[in-house]
Amino acid sequence: MGKQLYSQTARMTLFMIRLDRLRLSIWLMALSFITIVTASAFTDLYQNEQERQVIAETMRNPAMTAMIGPGYGLNDYTAGPMMAHQMLLFTAIVVALMNILLATRHTRADEEEGRVELIRALPVGQLTNVGASIIVLFSANLLLALLIGFGLYGLGIESMDLEGSLLYGAAIGATGILFCAVTVLFAQVSDNTRGTIGISFTALGVAYLVRAVGDVSNEMLSLFSPLSWILRTEVYVNNYWWPIFVTVGMGLGIVVVSLYLNRIRDLESGFLPTKPGRKHANRFLLSPLGLAFRLQRTGIIAWAVGMFILGASYGSVLGDLESFFSSNEMLSELFPPVEGLSLTEQFLTMLMSVISMICTVPALLPILKIRAEERKNRIEHVLTHSVSRTKLMGGYLALSLFFGFVMLFLALTGLWVTAYSMMEEPLSFTMMFAALMGYLPAIWLMTGLVVLFIGVFPQLASIIWLYLGYSFIVVYLGGLLQFPEWMGELSPYGHIAQLPVEEMNYLKSFTLIGLAISFMLIGFRGYKKRDIIGE
Repeated sequence: MGKQLYSQTARMTLFMIRLDRLRLSIWLMALSFITIVTASAFTDLYQNEQERQVIAETMRNPAMTAMIGPGYGLNDYTAGPMMAHQMLLFTAIVVALMNILLATRHTRADEEEGRVELIRALPVGQLTNVGASIIVLFSANLLLALLIGFGLYGLGIESMDLEGSLLYGAAIGATGILFCAVTVLFAQVSDNTRGTIGISFTALGVAYLVRAVGDVSNEMLSLFSPLSWILRTEVYVNNYWWPIFVTVGMGLGIVVVSLYLNRIRDLESGFLPTKPGRKHANRFLLSPLGLAFRLQRTGIIAWAVGMFILGASYGSVLGDLESFFSSNEMLSELFPPVEGLSLTEQFLTMLMSVISMICTVPALLPILKIRAEERKNRIEHVLTHSVSRTKLMGGYLALSLFFGFVMLFLALTGLWVTAYSMMEEPLSFTMMFAALMGYLPAIWLMTGLVVLFIGVFPQLASIIWLYLGYSFIVVYLGGLLQFPEWMGELSPYGHIAQLPVEEMNYLKSFTLIGLAISFMLIGFRGYKKRDIIGE
């Protein structure tokens, strides 16, 4: 009976590898290349031990702990411990995103599109498709772990030994395996692709927030997050392997549950009950704007809650930040006071850039939805009615522009409310509002680029995520890794004034808005003229 359930799994696995050979290759090579290049850059960041210890002191403050995890090896902050401490968590999150997207693609998405039903019509086992998906992605994560591990060791950096390098790669691979398993589980629970991705992203976000709050205030709470487990490896310092075994073991256990649920459920169904819709559509749903909102209502609400919690989690550590800086003589010399500004206000500029780029994700999702609907051949049904392409695109664009502001405002509210309750001298809401909303033109420019791609080069619309990832690296890590200034200026976020440290640059802001409007107009014109292209 067991063999029948997995009949032809090997052939199905080879078929999936062939189908995704380009996509997997890009993911694996990009992640390996960025990790290795970043590691090599750490060797030239600081000229002597004193400079390294100064940066080590900055890593002890609560805000940095919440952002990248608890510090280790800070007493001898060489290139290896420095790179692992500052990069492991963010790399693991990107790998988790990769696994969520790929696992959804080969499970719930294929099932929703009817491809699994066609496969089931052939002489294959009931668990062949999901089994092959798990084998392919687990193998990809193992290969990624080896590429990163041996790649780091191959740099020949003294503080990056073989065991530590392999452990770094193993931590990345183990995180990917766990979130692949989690996504496969949610693919059984939800009955649609949107729900699977939404719940999986929520699980990742909760894991990050639980780790952030726990690392700052309660270590026991932090241990409930799998992202916290891999940080306990203390790569290049103590090289603990037990978190790898726990993470992989948890992933394998979730896979067993997922396979059981896949076997007992009906095809194209889920275990979460689907709420029946209205018998008659309300007036708002009869418009393109209403339809666009209804299709993404659950995801928008989830992101809104997440952005508020994100801001609150950062705000909760601001109360300890001022005392930390003032009590540390080394950091007081490193960050001399600016007239009229506290050290917390100076540090806040980095948080604002990070929050704005995270808020860009939910801002881009509504406009990208129109491309997803087009690929599924649903747009044609809407356009057969008295709906113009301009009005249709306008509905999705209006949501993106509006929610770009809303997500920033919710994150700001969470940040200010918690900071107000935690700080003896609370920061001005007006100042924080201006500092964060200053990034709105950059978000609108990213939205304009998506409209341009959808209207003129629809196949390239997803490239916006690569550009956003590039922006995060050069803006957030640019100063740390000493990238040349022109690299930051290739990103719209690199042109935003860092209030309140810098003065507002209205010329650059209005230039970004002008470019955004130009891209939108070109995109609308192209969308009106081009053919509607499905799968």
